[in-house]
Amino acid sequence: MDQGAGDGAGTHAFRYFDFVMAAFVAILLLSNVIGAGKVAVVTLPLVGEWPFGAGILFFPLSYVIGDVLTEVYGYARARRVIWAGTVAVLFMAFMSWVVVALPPAPSWGNQAAYAVIFGQVPRIVLASVCAFWAGEFVNAYVMARMKVQTGGRHLWMRTIGSTVVGQGVDSLIFYPLAFWGATGWTTDLVVTVLFTQWALKVGWEVLLTPVTYAIVGCLKRVEGVDVFDRSTDFTPFRTRV
Repeated sequence: MDQGAGDGAGTHAFRYFDFVMAAFVAILLLSNVIGAGKVAVVTLPLVGEWPFGAGILFFPLSYVIGDVLTEVYGYARARRVIWAGTVAVLFMAFMSWVVVALPPAPSWGNQAAYAVIFGQVPRIVLASVCAFWAGEFVNAYVMARMKVQTGGRHLWMRTIGSTVVGQGVDSLIFYPLAFWGATGWTTDLVVTVLFTQWALKVGWEVLLTPVTYAIVGCLKRVEGVDVFDRSTDFTPFRTRV
């Protein structure tokens, strides 16, 4: 079952890869559409009310699925999925812009609310796409390299370690690019939110480690494959497996 990149994995017929890919893209899009626009609040002991972006509840699942893709199917296939997610987000932003810009029918009185929900701020869209693209590729790269170095052992170390680095890159790009100098956003606030969100996303990865183990183990058994990226070209700008 141990297969190096290009040593049979490239022609292996997978039963569930398409479903994992679809889950990745679906969670990515839904997190951006449903979760990104709402600021929720939770009451913490000794702290009181603590606001947070609702999207953080589900967006980190894309990193979990990214870990599963790289661990089971290898970096090359994870790369294709990341590009699919990037194109899907760009199309979603374009579609949102077009639909919101269309003049509403006089009898339809929901344009203002529709624009609030689906209206896209170009700066935030750019920040989101750049952060996602870079963070996911760093996550996949670290995961694949650590797998080779550890001989496939210590999955928890690889999933958490890759998330620490990948989410770190994601946060370091997104928050300064989206909010630095924006009205109401001081430098201290940008830095505070950046580290808070990064810590929460990594925490989610830690909590979901047992789930990752279960999914990875199941897929490896069913697919009959366990790819080690020993000779993989890690450039992000390839589409071939």
